[in-house]
Amino acid sequence: MIGNLKPLEILLIIAVIVLLFGAKKLPEMARSLGKSARILKSEAKAMKKDGETEDAAPAATPADQAAQQPVAPRTIQAAPGDVTSSRPVSEPNRTTQG
Repeated sequence: MIGNLKPLEILLIIAVIVLLFGAKKLPEMARSLGKSARILKSEAKAMKKDGETEDAAPAATPADQAAQQPVAPRTIQAAPGDVTSSRPVSEPNRTTQG
Protein backbone atom coordinates (compact mmCIF):
# COMPACT_ATOMS: atom_id res chain seq x y z
CA MET A 1 0.00 0.00 0.00
CA ILE A 2 2.80 2.44 0.83
CA GLY A 3 4.53 1.59 -2.45
CA ASN A 4 1.46 2.75 -4.37
CA LEU A 5 1.61 6.35 -3.07
CA LYS A 6 2.08 9.07 -5.66
CA PRO A 7 4.39 12.05 -5.05
CA LEU A 8 1.44 14.40 -4.46
CA GLU A 9 0.01 12.07 -1.81
CA ILE A 10 3.38 11.87 -0.07
CA LEU A 11 3.65 15.67 0.00
CA LEU A 12 0.13 15.90 1.42
CA ILE A 13 1.02 13.45 4.20
CA ILE A 14 4.19 15.41 5.02
CA ALA A 15 2.20 18.67 5.10
CA VAL A 16 -0.35 17.18 7.51
CA ILE A 17 2.45 15.93 9.80
CA VAL A 18 4.10 19.37 9.83
CA LEU A 19 0.77 21.04 10.59
CA LEU A 20 -0.01 18.61 13.40
CA PHE A 21 3.34 18.64 15.17
CA GLY A 22 4.91 21.90 14.04
CA ALA A 23 8.20 22.44 12.27
CA LYS A 24 10.08 23.08 15.54
CA LYS A 25 8.97 19.82 17.13
CA LEU A 26 9.89 17.50 14.22
CA PRO A 27 13.72 17.57 14.64
CA GLU A 28 13.32 16.81 18.35
CA MET A 29 11.03 13.90 17.56
CA ALA A 30 13.50 12.57 14.99
CA ARG A 31 16.34 12.78 17.54
CA SER A 32 14.37 10.89 20.15
CA LEU A 33 13.43 8.27 17.55
CA GLY A 34 17.12 7.86 16.68
CA LYS A 35 18.05 7.49 20.36
CA SER A 36 15.35 4.88 20.81
CA ALA A 37 16.63 2.96 17.79
CA ARG A 38 20.20 3.03 19.17
CA ILE A 39 19.00 1.80 22.58
CA LEU A 40 17.00 -1.00 20.99
CA LYS A 41 19.96 -2.05 18.86
CA SER A 42 22.41 -2.03 21.78
CA GLU A 43 20.03 -3.96 24.02
CA ALA A 44 19.41 -6.54 21.31
CA LYS A 45 23.18 -7.02 20.96
CA ALA A 46 23.55 -7.30 24.76
CA MET A 47 20.76 -9.88 24.97
CA LYS A 48 22.31 -11.87 22.14
CA LYS A 49 25.72 -11.72 23.83
CA ASP A 50 24.19 -12.79 27.17
CA GLY A 51 22.46 -15.70 25.45
CA GLU A 52 25.69 -16.84 23.82
CA THR A 53 27.61 -16.73 27.11
CA GLU A 54 24.86 -18.65 28.92
CA ASP A 55 24.84 -21.34 26.24
CA ALA A 56 28.63 -21.67 26.33
CA ALA A 57 28.87 -21.77 30.14
CA PRO A 58 28.65 -25.20 31.77
CA ALA A 59 25.88 -25.81 34.28
CA ALA A 60 27.02 -24.71 37.73
CA THR A 61 26.18 -26.57 40.90
CA PRO A 62 24.32 -24.75 43.72
CA ALA A 63 27.54 -24.71 45.77
CA ASP A 64 29.34 -22.91 42.92
CA GLN A 65 26.51 -20.43 42.61
CA ALA A 66 26.60 -19.62 46.32
CA ALA A 67 30.34 -18.96 46.13
CA GLN A 68 29.91 -16.32 43.42
CA GLN A 69 30.11 -12.69 44.47
CA PRO A 70 27.12 -10.40 43.85
CA VAL A 71 27.31 -8.50 40.59
CA ALA A 72 26.70 -4.74 40.37
CA PRO A 73 23.36 -3.89 38.69
CA ARG A 74 23.50 -3.17 34.97
CA THR A 75 22.33 0.17 33.63
CA ILE A 76 20.82 1.21 30.32
CA GLN A 77 22.12 4.40 28.78
CA ALA A 78 20.08 6.41 26.29
CA ALA A 79 23.19 7.60 24.49
CA PRO A 80 26.93 7.33 25.11
CA GLY A 81 27.85 9.72 27.91
CA ASP A 82 24.23 10.57 28.74
CA VAL A 83 23.96 9.82 32.45
CA THR A 84 20.77 11.79 33.06
CA SER A 85 18.58 9.17 31.40
CA SER A 86 20.36 6.01 32.56
CA ARG A 87 18.45 3.74 34.90
CA PRO A 88 19.19 0.46 36.66
CA VAL A 89 17.98 -2.73 35.06
CA SER A 90 15.92 -5.05 37.22
CA GLU A 91 16.74 -8.57 36.17
CA PRO A 92 15.27 -11.73 37.64
CA ASN A 93 17.67 -13.98 39.46
CA ARG A 94 19.25 -16.05 36.69
CA THR A 95 20.12 -18.89 39.02
CA THR A 96 16.45 -19.78 39.57
CA GLN A 97 15.61 -20.01 35.88
CA GLY A 98 15.86 -23.41 34.31
